[in-house]
Amino acid sequence: MSNDQNAGGKQMLENSVTRLRQKQKELSRREFLARGSKLSRCEDCLLASRLCVCAARPEPMKGVALCLIYYQGEVFKPSNTGRLIADVLEDNHAYQWTRTDPDAGMLALLSDPGYAPLVVFPYEYAQPERHMSDDQRLRDYIGKRTPLLIFLDGTWREARKMFRSDWLNRFPVIAVEPQALSEYRLRVAARDHQLGTAEVAIALLSRLGQDRAASNLASYFSVFRENYLAGRTNTFPTAVGRDSRGAPEN
Repeated sequence: MSNDQNAGGKQMLENSVTRLRQKQKELSRREFLARGSKLSRCEDCLLASRLCVCAARPEPMKGVALCLIYYQGEVFKPSNTGRLIADVLEDNHAYQWTRTDPDAGMLALLSDPGYAPLVVFPYEYAQPERHMSDDQRLRDYIGKRTPLLIFLDGTWREARKMFRSDWLNRFPVIAVEPQALSEYRLRVAARDHQLGTAEVAIALLSRLGQDRAASNLASYFSVFRENYLAGRTNTFPTAVGRDSRGAPEN
Protein backbone atom coordinates (compact mmCIF):
# COMPACT_ATOMS: atom_id res chain seq x y z
CA MET A 1 0.00 0.00 0.00
CA SER A 2 1.44 3.39 -0.96
CA ASN A 3 0.67 6.92 0.22
CA ASP A 4 -0.37 9.85 -1.97
CA GLN A 5 -2.38 13.07 -1.74
CA ASN A 6 -5.82 13.60 -3.23
CA ALA A 7 -7.15 16.89 -4.57
CA GLY A 8 -8.24 18.02 -1.10
CA GLY A 9 -4.80 17.46 0.42
CA LYS A 10 -5.87 14.34 2.35
CA GLN A 11 -3.38 11.49 2.48
CA MET A 12 -4.52 8.60 0.30
CA LEU A 13 -3.62 5.02 1.24
CA GLU A 14 -3.45 3.30 -2.10
CA ASN A 15 -3.98 -0.41 -2.65
CA SER A 16 -4.72 -2.62 -5.66
CA VAL A 17 -8.45 -1.80 -5.51
CA THR A 18 -7.96 1.97 -5.64
CA ARG A 19 -5.51 1.51 -8.53
CA LEU A 20 -7.98 -0.68 -10.41
CA ARG A 21 -10.74 1.86 -9.77
CA GLN A 22 -8.60 4.64 -11.23
CA LYS A 23 -7.67 2.49 -14.22
CA GLN A 24 -11.32 1.70 -14.92
CA LYS A 25 -12.22 5.39 -14.66
CA GLU A 26 -9.61 6.21 -17.29
CA LEU A 27 -10.89 3.47 -19.61
CA SER A 28 -14.59 4.19 -19.14
CA ARG A 29 -16.50 6.29 -21.64
CA ARG A 30 -18.97 7.38 -19.01
CA GLU A 31 -18.90 7.81 -15.24
CA PHE A 32 -20.29 5.03 -13.06
CA LEU A 33 -23.06 6.53 -10.90
CA ALA A 34 -23.89 4.55 -7.78
CA ARG A 35 -27.03 5.28 -5.78
CA GLY A 36 -26.40 8.39 -3.74
CA SER A 37 -23.87 9.58 -6.32
CA LYS A 38 -24.65 13.26 -5.60
CA LEU A 39 -23.19 12.93 -2.09
CA SER A 40 -19.86 14.43 -1.16
CA ARG A 41 -17.81 11.25 -0.83
CA CYS A 42 -14.37 10.29 0.40
CA GLU A 43 -12.32 9.40 -2.68
CA ASP A 44 -10.79 6.41 -0.89
CA CYS A 45 -13.51 4.57 1.05
CA LEU A 46 -16.37 5.97 -1.11
CA LEU A 47 -18.56 6.66 1.92
CA ALA A 48 -20.14 10.04 2.58
CA SER A 49 -17.37 12.42 3.66
CA ARG A 50 -18.91 12.88 7.11
CA LEU A 51 -18.81 9.09 7.61
CA CYS A 52 -15.34 8.38 6.22
CA VAL A 53 -13.73 5.23 7.71
CA CYS A 54 -10.18 5.78 6.45
CA ALA A 55 -8.89 6.59 9.94
CA ALA A 56 -9.93 3.09 11.05
CA ARG A 57 -7.70 1.33 8.53
CA PRO A 58 -5.41 -1.14 10.29
CA GLU A 59 -1.75 -1.70 9.48
CA PRO A 60 -1.59 -4.20 6.57
CA MET A 61 -0.26 -7.65 7.43
CA LYS A 62 1.66 -10.42 5.69
CA GLY A 63 1.02 -14.17 5.67
CA VAL A 64 -1.89 -14.48 3.23
CA ALA A 65 -2.20 -12.94 -0.24
CA LEU A 66 -5.36 -11.61 -1.85
CA CYS A 67 -6.59 -11.68 -5.44
CA LEU A 68 -9.86 -9.80 -6.04
CA ILE A 69 -11.51 -10.36 -9.42
CA TYR A 70 -14.19 -7.75 -10.03
CA TYR A 71 -17.23 -7.89 -12.26
CA GLN A 72 -17.89 -4.80 -14.34
CA GLY A 73 -18.83 -1.81 -12.18
CA GLU A 74 -18.41 -3.55 -8.82
CA VAL A 75 -15.20 -1.72 -7.92
CA PHE A 76 -17.10 1.60 -7.89
CA LYS A 77 -19.86 0.53 -5.48
CA PRO A 78 -19.67 2.11 -2.00
CA SER A 79 -21.12 -1.10 -0.51
CA ASN A 80 -18.28 -3.27 -1.82
CA THR A 81 -16.15 -4.73 1.00
CA GLY A 82 -13.40 -6.33 -1.05
CA ARG A 83 -11.31 -3.19 -0.67
CA LEU A 84 -11.46 -3.61 3.13
CA ILE A 85 -9.60 -6.90 2.77
CA ALA A 86 -7.04 -5.21 0.51
CA ASP A 87 -6.47 -2.64 3.26
CA VAL A 88 -5.77 -5.42 5.78
CA LEU A 89 -3.55 -7.72 3.65
CA GLU A 90 -0.30 -6.22 2.41
CA ASP A 91 0.03 -8.60 -0.56
CA ASN A 92 -3.13 -7.65 -2.47
CA HIS A 93 -4.05 -7.71 -6.16
CA ALA A 94 -7.22 -6.62 -7.99
CA TYR A 95 -8.29 -7.25 -11.57
CA GLN A 96 -11.25 -6.64 -13.84
CA TRP A 97 -12.95 -9.84 -15.03
CA THR A 98 -13.54 -10.44 -18.72
CA ARG A 99 -15.02 -13.61 -20.16
CA THR A 100 -12.64 -14.08 -23.09
CA ASP A 101 -9.54 -11.98 -22.39
CA PRO A 102 -8.23 -12.50 -18.84
CA ASP A 103 -5.63 -10.06 -17.59
CA ALA A 104 -2.08 -11.29 -18.33
CA GLY A 105 -0.82 -10.02 -14.98
CA MET A 106 -3.56 -11.96 -13.20
CA LEU A 107 -2.71 -15.18 -15.03
CA ALA A 108 0.96 -14.71 -14.13
CA LEU A 109 0.01 -14.22 -10.47
CA LEU A 110 -2.11 -17.38 -10.43
CA SER A 111 0.78 -19.34 -11.97
CA ASP A 112 3.42 -18.04 -9.56
CA PRO A 113 4.95 -21.10 -7.81
CA GLY A 114 5.29 -19.13 -4.57
CA TYR A 115 1.51 -18.98 -4.13
CA ALA A 116 -1.12 -21.59 -3.33
CA PRO A 117 -4.26 -20.29 -5.11
CA LEU A 118 -7.63 -20.99 -3.47
CA VAL A 119 -10.89 -19.98 -5.14
CA VAL A 120 -13.36 -18.77 -2.52
CA PHE A 121 -16.75 -20.20 -3.48
CA PRO A 122 -19.45 -22.49 -2.04
CA TYR A 123 -18.50 -26.17 -2.27
CA GLU A 124 -21.83 -27.12 -3.80
CA TYR A 125 -20.78 -25.54 -7.11
CA ALA A 126 -17.44 -27.35 -7.41
CA GLN A 127 -16.46 -30.98 -8.02
CA PRO A 128 -15.65 -32.84 -4.76
CA GLU A 129 -12.01 -33.27 -5.77
CA ARG A 130 -11.59 -29.48 -5.63
CA HIS A 131 -12.95 -29.13 -2.09
CA MET A 132 -10.56 -27.96 0.64
CA SER A 133 -12.90 -28.70 3.53
CA ASP A 134 -10.38 -30.97 5.28
CA ASP A 135 -7.73 -29.08 7.27
CA GLN A 136 -4.95 -31.62 6.70
CA ARG A 137 -5.58 -31.64 2.97
CA LEU A 138 -5.48 -27.83 3.02
CA ARG A 139 -2.15 -27.81 4.88
CA ASP A 140 -0.66 -30.35 2.47
CA TYR A 141 -1.77 -28.31 -0.52
CA ILE A 142 -0.35 -25.03 0.81
CA GLY A 143 2.94 -26.50 2.00
CA LYS A 144 5.53 -23.72 2.28
CA ARG A 145 3.73 -21.47 -0.18
CA THR A 146 1.71 -18.35 0.60
CA PRO A 147 -2.06 -18.94 0.46
CA LEU A 148 -3.64 -16.80 -2.26
CA LEU A 149 -7.35 -16.23 -1.64
CA ILE A 150 -9.22 -15.57 -4.89
CA PHE A 151 -12.47 -13.66 -4.39
CA LEU A 152 -14.96 -13.25 -7.23
CA ASP A 153 -16.52 -9.91 -6.38
CA GLY A 154 -19.92 -9.00 -7.76
CA THR A 155 -23.55 -9.95 -7.26
CA TRP A 156 -24.28 -13.62 -6.64
CA ARG A 157 -25.32 -14.12 -10.28
CA GLU A 158 -22.19 -12.35 -11.52
CA ALA A 159 -19.93 -14.37 -9.22
CA ARG A 160 -21.37 -17.63 -10.54
CA LYS A 161 -20.64 -16.49 -14.07
CA MET A 162 -17.03 -15.67 -13.14
CA PHE A 163 -16.61 -18.99 -11.34
CA ARG A 164 -17.21 -20.82 -14.61
CA SER A 165 -14.12 -19.22 -16.19
CA ASP A 166 -11.87 -21.89 -17.74
CA TRP A 167 -8.72 -20.45 -16.20
CA LEU A 168 -10.07 -21.00 -12.66
CA ASN A 169 -11.02 -24.66 -13.10
CA ARG A 170 -7.58 -26.00 -12.14
CA PHE A 171 -7.57 -24.46 -8.67
CA PRO A 172 -9.06 -25.93 -5.47
CA VAL A 173 -12.03 -24.32 -3.79
CA ILE A 174 -12.32 -23.15 -0.20
CA ALA A 175 -15.62 -22.14 1.39
CA VAL A 176 -17.26 -20.99 4.61
CA GLU A 177 -20.43 -22.66 5.80
CA PRO A 178 -22.22 -19.97 7.85
CA GLN A 179 -24.23 -21.12 10.84
CA ALA A 180 -26.22 -17.90 11.23
CA LEU A 181 -27.69 -15.21 9.04
CA SER A 182 -25.18 -12.67 7.82
CA GLU A 183 -24.76 -9.33 9.55
CA TYR A 184 -23.90 -7.99 6.11
CA ARG A 185 -27.00 -5.83 5.54
CA LEU A 186 -25.49 -3.49 2.95
CA ARG A 187 -27.25 -5.33 0.12
CA VAL A 188 -29.95 -7.98 0.19
CA ALA A 189 -28.35 -11.42 -0.11
CA ALA A 190 -29.57 -13.65 -2.91
CA ARG A 191 -29.72 -16.71 -0.64
CA ASP A 192 -30.35 -17.39 3.03
CA HIS A 193 -27.17 -17.62 5.12
CA GLN A 194 -25.12 -15.90 2.41
CA LEU A 195 -22.12 -14.02 3.79
CA GLY A 196 -20.53 -10.85 2.49
CA THR A 197 -17.02 -10.80 1.03
CA ALA A 198 -15.35 -9.35 4.13
CA GLU A 199 -17.15 -11.76 6.47
CA VAL A 200 -15.97 -14.74 4.43
CA ALA A 201 -12.42 -13.37 4.52
CA ILE A 202 -12.55 -13.04 8.31
CA ALA A 203 -13.51 -16.71 8.70
CA LEU A 204 -10.90 -17.91 6.20
CA LEU A 205 -8.10 -15.86 7.74
CA SER A 206 -8.88 -17.50 11.07
CA ARG A 207 -8.83 -20.94 9.49
CA LEU A 208 -5.45 -20.17 7.92
CA GLY A 209 -4.02 -19.25 11.31
CA GLN A 210 -4.03 -15.50 10.71
CA ASP A 211 -5.99 -14.59 13.83
CA ARG A 212 -4.64 -11.06 14.15
CA ALA A 213 -5.46 -10.20 10.55
CA ALA A 214 -8.93 -11.72 11.03
CA SER A 215 -9.47 -9.62 14.15
CA ASN A 216 -8.27 -6.45 12.42
CA LEU A 217 -10.59 -7.06 9.48
CA ALA A 218 -13.54 -7.80 11.78
CA SER A 219 -13.06 -4.52 13.65
CA TYR A 220 -12.57 -2.57 10.44
CA PHE A 221 -15.62 -4.15 8.81
CA SER A 222 -17.72 -3.36 11.89
CA VAL A 223 -16.86 0.34 11.62
CA PHE A 224 -17.50 0.31 7.88
CA ARG A 225 -20.86 -1.42 8.23
CA GLU A 226 -22.06 0.95 10.95
CA ASN A 227 -21.02 4.05 9.01
CA TYR A 228 -22.44 2.80 5.72
CA LEU A 229 -25.79 2.03 7.30
CA ALA A 230 -25.78 5.36 9.12
CA GLY A 231 -25.48 6.98 5.70
CA ARG A 232 -28.50 5.07 4.45
CA THR A 233 -30.62 6.16 7.41
CA ASN A 234 -29.39 9.78 7.45
CA THR A 235 -27.78 9.54 10.90
CA PHE A 236 -24.33 9.56 12.41
CA PRO A 237 -23.15 6.20 13.81
CA THR A 238 -23.52 5.79 17.57
CA ALA A 239 -19.74 5.86 18.01
CA VAL A 240 -19.68 9.47 16.82
CA GLY A 241 -21.83 10.43 19.78
CA ARG A 242 -24.19 12.82 18.04
CA ASP A 243 -27.04 12.82 15.58
CA SER A 244 -27.29 14.65 12.31
CA ARG A 245 -29.26 14.59 9.11
CA GLY A 246 -28.10 14.66 5.56
CA ALA A 247 -28.51 13.07 2.17
CA PRO A 248 -29.00 9.29 2.33
CA GLU A 249 -26.04 7.05 1.38
CA ASN A 250 -27.89 4.36 -0.63
